[in-house]
Amino acid sequence: MDHIPTIDITPLHDPAHVDYDRTVQRVMEACTEIGFLSITGTGIPQETVSEVRRCVQAIFGIDESAKWDQAITRENYRGYIPMGFFTPNDGSGKADKYEGYKLHYETAADAAIREDCALYGPNVWPRETPDAGEVILDYWVQLDRVADVLLGAIEAGLGLPDRQLRDAFRDPMTNMTLLHYPPQAPDEDGYGIHPHKDTDALTIIAPDPVGGLEVQTRDGGWITPNCPQGGFIVNIGDMLELWSGGRLKSTPHRVVNRSGRERYSFPYFAVPRHDVVVAPLLNPLPGFDRPSVHCGHWSAEIWRTNWPDETADEATPELGTLSD
Repeated sequence: MDHIPTIDITPLHDPAHVDYDRTVQRVMEACTEIGFLSITGTGIPQETVSEVRRCVQAIFGIDESAKWDQAITRENYRGYIPMGFFTPNDGSGKADKYEGYKLHYETAADAAIREDCALYGPNVWPRETPDAGEVILDYWVQLDRVADVLLGAIEAGLGLPDRQLRDAFRDPMTNMTLLHYPPQAPDEDGYGIHPHKDTDALTIIAPDPVGGLEVQTRDGGWITPNCPQGGFIVNIGDMLELWSGGRLKSTPHRVVNRSGRERYSFPYFAVPRHDVVVAPLLNPLPGFDRPSVHCGHWSAEIWRTNWPDETADEATPELGTLSD
C-alpha cells in the first residue's frame, strides 16, 4: 500500500451493523499493509478538537519561567518538556525540535494502584490555564471510546476472543503528549521528531492543518496522510505488532515542519495496564522473532532513556528509534 486510506468507522460502533465485517476488513488491510489509516465517524465533534487545540496553544503561550516551574522530573514524568531537551532514545542524532507537555492516565494521589506501580499518579496541570484539565480529560475519555472500538475491530480481524485485547486496557498506562513545533528553516537539518516507530499499542491524533507528519512506505519513500476535516489519523504501535505476531505493522514516521508556521499536536498513545506482558497471541509470521515486553518495565525504560545522561542497556527493550 502506497497511500493511507480513509475509513468511516461508523459501522464499528455496532457489531450488528450490516457493514461491520467489511469495515473490519478495511481496517485490517490498512493495519497490515501500511500500519496507518485516517478515520471518520468517531462521534467526536470538531468543536471538541478545536477547543483542545486552543488549550494546547494557551499552554505553550505561558511565560517561559512558569513552564520551567512545571517541568518533568525523573520522579514524575509529567509536565513541561523544554525545547530541544530530548534526543532520540538510543542517544544518537540531534535533539528534536519541539517543546512538549506530558500527560498520563489521570490517577488520584491515593489510588491503590500506585502501590503496585510508581509510574501512576496525578498530572501536573498548568495553573495559568485553569480550564485545560477539564477540556483535555473530556477529549481523552472520547478517545478512549474510539480506541476501544478500534481494538474490538482488530480482535475480530485477528480472530481473537472477544475483549482479549480490550481487557488489557483497564487502568491503562495510556498517555498523551502536547506538542509545539516551531517552523524549521528550509535548509535546516534535523527534525521536529526524528524517524521512529511508536512503542505503544495504538496512536490516535487529530491532524494539525499546518501538516508536517510523514509516513514511510515499504519502498522507503515518505508520504503525507490525507485526512479529511474532522477526521483522525491512527497508527499501529510496537505492542500491537507484537501481539499480532508481526501481522500488524508498526510503521516509521517523522515530523518535519517547514511550513513557516507554528505547529501544534496532541497525540494519544494507548498503552495497556502496568502488569500486562505483551507476547504474540497468534503464531508469529515467518521471520518475526521479538521478545515479550512487560508494559510497566517498557514504559519506565522509555521515560528513563529520554534523559540525555541515560543510556539503554541489555535490559532495555527496543524503543522505536530508527537510524536516519
